[in-house]
Amino acid sequence: MRIYIIEDDTSVIGVLEDIVEGNQLGTICGDSGGGPADLQQILALAPDLILVDLLMPQKDGIQVVRELKEQGCAAKFIMISQVSSKEMVAKAYLAGVDFFISKPINLIEVRQVIRNVSQQLENERNLYTIQSVFGEKQLASTADQQREQYRRRLQTTLSQLGMAGEKGAKDIMEMCLYLLERHQQVSQVGVGALCAQLSDSPKSMEQRARRAVERGLTHLASLGVEDYGNEVFTQYASRLFPFQEVRAEMAYLQGKGQKGKANLKRFLDGMLVLAEED
Repeated sequence: MRIYIIEDDTSVIGVLEDIVEGNQLGTICGDSGGGPADLQQILALAPDLILVDLLMPQKDGIQVVRELKEQGCAAKFIMISQVSSKEMVAKAYLAGVDFFISKPINLIEVRQVIRNVSQQLENERNLYTIQSVFGEKQLASTADQQREQYRRRLQTTLSQLGMAGEKGAKDIMEMCLYLLERHQQVSQVGVGALCAQLSDSPKSMEQRARRAVERGLTHLASLGVEDYGNEVFTQYASRLFPFQEVRAEMAYLQGKGQKGKANLKRFLDGMLVLAEED
């Protein structure tokens, strides 16, 4: 994975480069050298991932991300910020930022977030490969077009919930597509029976899916804690999870009470509805 760093502090650039290369997270293909971002250089290098500082003197990170997106940059973006302003975070997500990393830089957080992005990129590339193998003629059929539409909608939702990099995301995708193609609900099949249809190790498949849903609940609750009006939070909080469990998870993240409980069946049912919406 090719990584570019946009940061006005050269010491932070050095720390990030050490973390990336020391943990074999990717290759640093360039950086801004502590100055303003050179958009044309970045577009020419075509990085897979861009780490961009939020607060910079000449042009803030949100504007940089927006301009790169407008010029066709397909990279994933991780925003580096010590600002917790709800408005700024919301603007960053709307501009196209995929994840946040907090300052001061934390090795564990940087490593985990970059690995999540790497897994997300791998999933997307695998999907593209599968599409290429099937070929244009097969994708032209109504059934294949519908499946692809479902897959895109499911992938978008998983990405917005911070779940795309989880191992169980692929399992959830398979479950949903299986049910959608057969016009079935989870209640008609049962989670255990569904996993048995799709895997030689159904219990492992179910466990991976449950862990991924737990990750989604935590991510969604963190968005709600940061900004109760967050677009992703308001769209999915009551449609994919029991809302009382979302509230419990929010309280837990604030150091109050017990963790919320994710419900795999409720999540899958909600994903099926979302996939079929126009």
